[in-house]
Amino acid sequence: MFSKRVPDDRATTRLARAVESARRRGPVLDLTLSNPTRAGLSYPVDILDTLADGAALTYSPEPFGLRTARDAVTATYLRRGVRTSSDRIVLTASTSDAYSLLFKLLCEPGRSSVLTPVPSYPLFDHLTRLDGVESRRYALEYHGNWSIASGEVDRAWSGDTRAVLAVSPNNPTGSIVRDPDAAELVHACASRDAALIVDEVFREYPLQPSLPEAAALDAPECLVFRLGGLSKSAGLPQVKLGWISVDGPAALVAEALDRLELICDTYLSVSTPVQVAAPALIEGGRDVRDRILDRIRGNYGALQARAASAPGVTVLNADGGWSAVLRVPATAGEEQLALDLLERHAVVVHPGYFFDFAHEAYLVVSLLPDPSIFERGIDLVLESAYAT
Repeated sequence: MFSKRVPDDRATTRLARAVESARRRGPVLDLTLSNPTRAGLSYPVDILDTLADGAALTYSPEPFGLRTARDAVTATYLRRGVRTSSDRIVLTASTSDAYSLLFKLLCEPGRSSVLTPVPSYPLFDHLTRLDGVESRRYALEYHGNWSIASGEVDRAWSGDTRAVLAVSPNNPTGSIVRDPDAAELVHACASRDAALIVDEVFREYPLQPSLPEAAALDAPECLVFRLGGLSKSAGLPQVKLGWISVDGPAALVAEALDRLELICDTYLSVSTPVQVAAPALIEGGRDVRDRILDRIRGNYGALQARAASAPGVTVLNADGGWSAVLRVPATAGEEQLALDLLERHAVVVHPGYFFDFAHEAYLVVSLLPDPSIFERGIDLVLESAYAT
């Protein structure tokens, strides 16, 4: 059974203060960078020009978003071989907005729960709490690759569970949902009248040549909501556009879309300029995406090569995404190692407890930094980990 390892607030505060102190002393080697617009990547100078399209001067509210924008999103799924249609695409202001809409659709505040994976990004704790939904965790475990720990979904399930969240590729593990895990999640949801929410925001960033699609998600037996957005797929976090693709049995999809229409019509959260610009932004984002992909693959390769000669340090296998996980000697503990890196070398890394790793000792690094910064920082991480 998974035993959640949570630091107290003092540990988080200590690390935050150490980061601030290091920044005051001078430049830092930030291996936690997650903002592509600050990663030294070159963006096309005209990439945002379409946000000024005169067509956006006319306001035509559509609960699910403008058809032209939904058509452009649909095309991204069809290129992957995922069957959908524009009638099943719902535009949102962001992926966080998409989660909130789905919690409103599926859950009752104070009376419902959803299952969330660990390790994973801590944002879920905040998103569920803000909508009055309980988050119950199911554990992933690592045996050369990440998969759902045996019996974890059944253990975490309760009578008020309304959805299961999966992240593919996961942040920070970089793991994707493969069969049979996908089949287990679909079966659990179908047999218990729940929905599966699959966050695919990092899907465009395979660290291998390609990412396989989970067969169980093709014509699924339960409601499946796939989430995506421009923040990651085009490297444009400041351009607020996300989306939901709805799939599952026809009757359930129709009912979900009817209820989502009311929710979306109540909020109308997506701006008209970004909807008008969506086709061009999705197409133009390919250039940015290719540059990010080259960056993260290059850094991941450099990390693997350097770690291969570092005693006691292992780079865990990842399928995609912008992060990598290092298993390091637990002699001093991951928090102390992170603090030592800050104080001695001005290197910023995330300790594993930020993401609810079940035990010591892991460090999480971003693959986005400029290669010169990344490689210098990693050399110091490996040197410090070995020294402990």
